[in-house]
Amino acid sequence: MKYALTLFLFTVLATSLALPQAPAASTARKKTPTKAAPATKKTAVSTKKAKSSKKPVVAATSRNRQLTPTPERYKEIQQALADKGYLKSEPNGVWDTESTDALRQFQTDKNLSPTGKISAASLIDLGLGPKTGETSLDTSSVPSEPPSAQN
Repeated sequence: MKYALTLFLFTVLATSLALPQAPAASTARKKTPTKAAPATKKTAVSTKKAKSSKKPVVAATSRNRQLTPTPERYKEIQQALADKGYLKSEPNGVWDTESTDALRQFQTDKNLSPTGKISAASLIDLGLGPKTGETSLDTSSVPSEPPSAQN
């Protein structure tokens, strides 16, 4: 038993010494480029382009782009704001400063970020969540009480 433990510890020690060691983070230094002397007429100027750190632009597809609401949708939102007493003018389908101010006040009252911009949370609180079609939940197959666990 002693022999096996000693052999194990020796193997671990030998393996750790044999593996290449990475330099410690505090001792590793990054090379900083030195400022080159200004180019004179006789020296050649480098034509290499610097690598850009910008990410490539991904083309917007129908799945990942936000569409501007239609005038009918604006009118629905304005009507909901008017019904709740936030919009004083008649809903007309044009999103103006009065509509923005009404939405901002609604968002403040609902503890949402008061941006005045139409957001999913604002639409849900107005009762105008996403339009998903006419679906109804059939509750006839759902039991009124959970079944008791039998062991």
